Amino acid sequence: MEKENIAVGLDIGTTKIVAMIGKKNEYGKLEILGVGKSKSLGVARGVVNNITQTIHSIQQAILEAETNSGYKIKDVVVGIAGQHIRSIQHSDYISRSNAEEVIGGKDIDLLINQVHKLAMLPGEEIIHVLPQEFKIDGQSDIKEPIGMYGGRLESSFHVVVGQASSIRNVGRCIQSSGIELSGLTLEPLASADAVLSQEEKEAGVALIDIGGGTTDLAIFKDGIIRHTAVGLAR
Repeated sequence: MEKENIAVGLDIGTTKIVAMIGKKNEYGKLEILGVGKSKSLGVARGVVNNITQTIHSIQQAILEAETNSGYKIKDVVVGIAGQHIRSIQHSDYISRSNAEEVIGGKDIDLLINQVHKLAMLPGEEIIHVLPQEFKIDGQSDIKEPIGMYGGRLESSFHVVVGQASSIRNVGRCIQSSGIELSGLTLEPLASADAVLSQEEKEAGVALIDIGGGTTDLAIFKDGIIRHTAVGLAR
C-alpha cells in the first residue's frame, strides 16, 4: 500500500477507543481497510485520567485494526474533545507590502500564524484557527481571497482552545503505544467532514454527536463553521 494514500484516525472516547484505517480509491473516495475497537479504560468525560490503562486500550484497538487491514500503523490523527475544550471568535488583519500583487496562500498562512500567537489563559493552547469570512480593503463577505488584489487582508476566525496538559497526556499515550501523533482535530469537526455534504453546510446545519462522556456540537452556515462546543453528557 502506498503511504500517501493511507489515513489512520484514532478516536479516544469515554466508553470505547476506535482506530480506523482508510485509503483513498481511484474515485477520490475513502475506502475503509480496517477497524479496531477496545473498551476505553482510563478516560473520563473525554479526558485521560489513567495513562497506563489508556495506553493498553489504544494498543488493543490499533492491533485489531492492523490485523483486519494487514497494514502496519506508524502514525495517527487523533480526535480530541473533553470538558477542557472551548472556542472563541477573533478578528485579525495583515497589511501587505505590495497591494498590486495578488493575494496568495502565503498571505493566508501569515494571517493564520499571527492568530496562533494570541495570548491564551494560563495552561491553554490553540488547537485550530479556522478562517471564516475575509475582508479586503474594507470589502467584506469574501469567502476566497486568493487571486484578488488588496493591501489590507482581514478575517474573522473561529479559534478552538484546549488545556495544554490534557493535550500532552493524549500525545504521551499515543507515543507510548508505539506510534506517532501526526495531528489533532476537534472531534465535531472530524464528524462533520465525515457525514455532512457541502450543500448542507451551505444551507445551515447543526451536527450533534452524543457520546458516552461528552456531547459535541458543530454549527455551519453558508459553508462556514460558526460555532463548536463540547459539553458533558448527562
